[in-house]
Amino acid sequence: MRPRSWWPDLGLLAGFVVLTVTVATGHLLTLDAAVADWADAHRPAPLYWIARVLNYLGQGGQVLMPLALVLVGLVTWRRRSIRPLIVFAAAFVITYVTIGPLKIWFQRAAPHFTGPDRTVLFNDAALGNEGVSYPSGHVANALVWYGVIALLLGALTGGLSATAVAALRIVPPVVVFCTTTYLSFHWITDSVAGLLLGLVLTRLMARVPWDSIRLPPVRDGWTRPAELSASSS
Repeated sequence: MRPRSWWPDLGLLAGFVVLTVTVATGHLLTLDAAVADWADAHRPAPLYWIARVLNYLGQGGQVLMPLALVLVGLVTWRRRSIRPLIVFAAAFVITYVTIGPLKIWFQRAAPHFTGPDRTVLFNDAALGNEGVSYPSGHVANALVWYGVIALLLGALTGGLSATAVAALRIVPPVVVFCTTTYLSFHWITDSVAGLLLGLVLTRLMARVPWDSIRLPPVRDGWTRPAELSASSS
């Protein structure tokens, strides 16, 4: 559904800012450490492997983008429209210019970091890939890309039920949130931050009227609608 009100977006963004300031000023770090330490102490091999496999639901480059590309190809061919490519490009750009730069800027180590000050933001000891934990890209990417996948599947099949759309957009991100935290890939505040940011981004994507965006003329009418537009709510 296409959102009408901007208040939820502003509330989510405000939540992300408040959480970030809270963590940056040294609060909630004890909670982060306690959750990570508990997870490390309660992770038998069977549960580890189940969580490890399920966590791939949030792998952007290895799972979500390839799956979305396959659906883009199918919808593009079936609808004879290039508009699904625009949806994919928009999702790629909106995640690339937000999640990645924020992770680099906040420079936070992951729970298994062995250097000093492992829980803090702006940690000069967490260099390169060791300092990209906040916010969780797994969770944020899952929210955005499963929204795209639901949109493409709807266009491919002629429309998904509301229950199917809700399941597709809610269940995988929840699973990724839980497994990412349980595996100590991220602190719990990383996952919450990824959730807040991902909700903002997926709501922005849902606002775009993909079927009515004006495009330059393309031969043989390949700018025709592709049944990608959501109804308003």
